Amino acid sequence: MTTIAIIFHSGYGHTKRVAEHVQTGAASTDATVELIAIDNEGNIPEAAWETLKNADGMIFGSPTYMGNVSWQFKKFADASSKTWFRKEWKGKVAAGFTNSASLNGDKGSTISYLATFAAHHKMLWAGTDMHPSAEKSSTRDDINHLGGYLGLLVATPGDASVEEMIPGDLKTAEVFGANVATVVKSVKG
Repeated sequence: MTTIAIIFHSGYGHTKRVAEHVQTGAASTDATVELIAIDNEGNIPEAAWETLKNADGMIFGSPTYMGNVSWQFKKFADASSKTWFRKEWKGKVAAGFTNSASLNGDKGSTISYLATFAAHHKMLWAGTDMHPSAEKSSTRDDINHLGGYLGLLVATPGDASVEEMIPGDLKTAEVFGANVATVVKSVKG
């Protein structure tokens, strides 16, 4: 059985909803997928470290705040230094996603941070494997409307509730999750 851990921080619930849709997509491939939330103090339960160690792949998620990951995600990343030293995640597949209020919002910086974080752990990075919806007829409800290749990009208007998130972004999250799970399975053999 393929196991994937989705480790994320969500300040207001929007990034959590994205994580849940990524989970739905990954689980559609018969992978076992566990959500691990980083709390508002930047911590995860102690048992979650063992879950991450045993997972075949990991998907990192953070809102984009001020052009990068949230401080809570950064605290988790810094806390992984013992894991890094022991190379416990070496060879695992990694991927990432982010959400912010604007269409751009320097989300690329967040995705680049997540990919660099994975590289430090000697992980293998999986992108989105989606072409963007970039025609004149494209709408926000089309798959990969924001055009992410390196990672999943989601934009939620700053005044939108969790229930008002863009359906196309959530569908893109599911396609992304399924793609990452497929990559994990192919690497696992």
